Formats: sequence, C-alpha cells, structure tokens
Amino acid sequence: MAWRSERKTMKILILGGTAEARELANRLVGAGHDAITSLAGRTQDPILPMGRLRMGPFGGIPGLSAYLRAAGIDHLVDATHPYAGQISINAVAAAQASGVKLVRLMRPAWTPLPGPHWTMVGSAREAADALPAHANVLLTTGHTGLDLFLERRDCRLYVRVIEAPQTPLPVHAELIVSRPPYRLDDEIALMRRHGITHLVSKNSGGGQTAAKLEAAQHLDVRVVMIERPIYGPALEVESVDAAIDALEWASS
Repeated sequence: MAWRSERKTMKILILGGTAEARELANRLVGAGHDAITSLAGRTQDPILPMGRLRMGPFGGIPGLSAYLRAAGIDHLVDATHPYAGQISINAVAAAQASGVKLVRLMRPAWTPLPGPHWTMVGSAREAADALPAHANVLLTTGHTGLDLFLERRDCRLYVRVIEAPQTPLPVHAELIVSRPPYRLDDEIALMRRHGITHLVSKNSGGGQTAAKLEAAQHLDVRVVMIERPIYGPALEVESVDAAIDALEWASS
C-alpha cells in the first residue's frame, strides 16, 4: 500500500516489541516518515526495526505524556503484545492528555477450534486453578504469572519461554527455551514426547504460535485460554495495512 503523495512527513512513536510493530516501522521509514520505536528492554538481543529506537520505560502516564509533547509526536501507535499490560493502559491516558491521536494495532484473537477442548478464563490465577491434579501441562504464557502455576506441585509443568527466568524452576517443572515460529509437526511431537494433557496459553493471536492449538486439537489436549484484557478507547486495527490507512486518515 502506497502513501498518497500529498501527505506530509509524520513523526510517529510506535510502542513496539512485536513482529507487526517491526513491519510497521520498516514500512513507515521506507515511505519517508520519522518512526521511533520504543522497546521495554526486557528481551535480550531483540530483532530491531528500521528507524530510531528508544529503550526503557517512560515513567508512567506523566512520562509518556511529556515525551509525546517534547518530541513533537504526531501520532502514537500501540503495537505492543496483546498482554503488554500497563503500557497499553498508559497509552490511552497519555494520548488523551497530550492530544496525540492513538492507533492500536492489535492482531485478531484466536477463536476456539471445533470440539469441547477450550476453557476460557479471565486471569493466570483462574488458569492455574482450572488445571486438574496430575495434569501434564505445556505452559506458554511467558514469565508473567509464572509463580501462580509453579504453585501447582500436583502437576507436571513444561514451561516454554523465549528467555529463561532468572531463578531456577522447581523439580516439578521443566524449562523449554525456544523462539517462534513453530511448526505443526514439531508441536505434535513435543506434546507426544511429554505426554501433554493440557495447554495453557494467552490469546495472543497471530500465526507464529497458532500451531500449538492445532496440535492440541489433533491430540485431544485440553486448552486453557486466558482472555485478553480491555485497555480502553482507541482507534483499533488488526493489520499493518489497516494501521497505515488509519495513520493516513488521521493525518488528513
């Protein structure tokens, strides 16, 4: 999708950390816009986008609001992970306080596959409580809330993360460090190898990790899915193309 030639060059702050954020930054820079990607700095050796970078926290809503004003940002794009949490809440308030227009780029959520295999829950606490005793669990929820699952010493946990936690896991948990994308055949083999009975996931959406859901359906593995939080009002889009359209419309 091409930008209209009459549109001015814009200064856009992207709250990043996702593949969609990188693609958006690369396309904005390629179109001649000044894209600044902000990364929280939690992931070591992240894949970096084109354009300028800003690392680390802003200092809450006041800090983000002050940055938007001081840097002369035209548009703010929240392209963080669907479970990024506080930064997405702060983005809504900071955009309102500074008068900067906010676009939220949020990939579509997964929908349950056919069959009685999905249990929807509202939090990590509920997900941990939903597991039956003696379950063999593939846990794919990341570091946040990990301690709640580790309390389930009556289950065997296989904790898959991109980066290992700082503290060792207890004896009833095994660490699997790997980075997506994942293939269906590999996910089936992994679940068979460990005798997985339950998969716990956040509803992150996207294609890079969706194979685990197909594998679970294929093997009759129960899925415990943590629903997405609600972040507040924003112009929300589901693709990079739609985000570019929204930015072009907002600049008119």
